[in-house]
Amino acid sequence: MTTLQGSWIWYELMTPDPEGAKAFYEAVVGWSMTTGHGDSNDYGFLTAPDGAMVGGLLRLNDDMTSHGARPIWIGYVGVDDVDAELKAIEAAGGRTLMPATDIAMAGRVAMVADCCGAAFYVMTPTPPPGGGESTAFAPRPNPGHCGWNELYAGNQANAERFYTSRFGWTLPDPMDMGPMGKYQFIAHDGVTTGAIMTKPEAAPAAMWCHYFWVDSIAKARGLVEANGGQIVNGPHQVPGDLWIIQGIDPQGALFSLVGGA
Repeated sequence: MTTLQGSWIWYELMTPDPEGAKAFYEAVVGWSMTTGHGDSNDYGFLTAPDGAMVGGLLRLNDDMTSHGARPIWIGYVGVDDVDAELKAIEAAGGRTLMPATDIAMAGRVAMVADCCGAAFYVMTPTPPPGGGESTAFAPRPNPGHCGWNELYAGNQANAERFYTSRFGWTLPDPMDMGPMGKYQFIAHDGVTTGAIMTKPEAAPAAMWCHYFWVDSIAKARGLVEANGGQIVNGPHQVPGDLWIIQGIDPQGALFSLVGGA
């Protein structure tokens, strides 16, 4: 990441059972996970095998779930100014789902929905002393890091306009998927970070899917099933001799993995 505005900088799992999620994902992905820190057991962290911190683990309480929160993976997009970005997102057809708030030693953050309803966070981080740029996203294989960000868009053309106008993303040549339409790649600072496609009928709503690197999809598939998860899509081969699967974890969150055979 060289430009903060428009970079994927953090990934968060919201779950009602962080302890159960920890057992599942440590076995499947190889993360080291905590379910709380300091005086709170509400937020923990995900650390990749290479020691990099790539995301967080938020405990969903009864109040959150009563207001519609559900188990989900959600990504954070870096922005230069959260408050200014909220105004711009709303002007572009998006909505503020959670107002801007300051998080000690982390930064200022807000949750939003894009023009078609897909949720994500925007964040202006405050790097810790000696800290540097986020390495949560890795475009090349790096177990435990996110390797692909895929949007199931409610309206693909509108979503493409929304994200390119807000975050400066560019649109490399798309891939033709026949009856499913085009698979529009997205790039930031010249690096392809994911794609936008029309929401499949099976998807319940517009949403982002974040694919995390594993060494072997075949091995990961076996670990998912052995640890109480369910495979709902794949394995499928994708360009570059890579394979993907999507599944539901034991707590109900959709997850996505990418790696070698």
